[in-house]
Amino acid sequence: MNNYNPTSHSSAGSAASTMAVQARRPSVRRLLSKKKGGWIVAAGLTCAVAGLTGVGAFAASASSFSATAASSPTAAPSRPASGGPVAPPSAGGATGIVDTTSASGFTMSTATGVKVTVNKTSSTKTLGSSAKAVKKGASVLVLGTIDSATITATQVIVQHKGDGGAAAAKAAGVIAFQRGTPSPTKTVGQIPSDYTEGEGTIVSGTTANKVTKAAQAVVPGGINNRVVKLSNGEYEVHNISVNWPHHVFVSKNFKVLGYE
Repeated sequence: MNNYNPTSHSSAGSAASTMAVQARRPSVRRLLSKKKGGWIVAAGLTCAVAGLTGVGAFAASASSFSATAASSPTAAPSRPASGGPVAPPSAGGATGIVDTTSASGFTMSTATGVKVTVNKTSSTKTLGSSAKAVKKGASVLVLGTIDSATITATQVIVQHKGDGGAAAAKAAGVIAFQRGTPSPTKTVGQIPSDYTEGEGTIVSGTTANKVTKAAQAVVPGGINNRVVKLSNGEYEVHNISVNWPHHVFVSKNFKVLGYE
């Protein structure tokens, strides 16, 4: 933390300058009462006093600038709400209820209250119903490229009579994100004994969509922002924006094995 106090430092700089001025003033008065030659010397001293004042002000200003720069670092890259590492845009998805719609897409809320922005393109496909069905209150599963809480959709799957994943999230015990609250250490189902976070090869396309569908069907509420294939042929889905779980494991046959 930067303990520098710009106010107190500036006051000290001003005090030093004031002391310098006060120390010089008697000499200036005596010299002003002398002859013409004294006027020249007095003028020189006056300039010196002004110079000292300027130096003090400059030092205080420079110090204030340094403090401001130190307290305002370059903005760090946005991180997922779970506090995990920043991931490059990857294939994934989320389930939720549509809040608002526009010509460019829509916004939705997941079962845990995560706000998601969905951007549609000319190649976005609406499945399960017509595009007109994607309106306020509709339950949808969105698949596409994930960048934090924004999805550039490749597929929008309308879930008729769906609840945005609320029942499934409750059954799975998904814990909504709450800043300052640590994630619990617990596991459900089968977790690879030799799994190390960060391992595996990122997958995309049809495979990533199948894995994400499986994960969202059982453990919705968060955003799946990365799908990786493990060395044993199974998959791990990284889940963000919730306090738990952060990893969902899916079999080669696209069945959820467990989560942690």
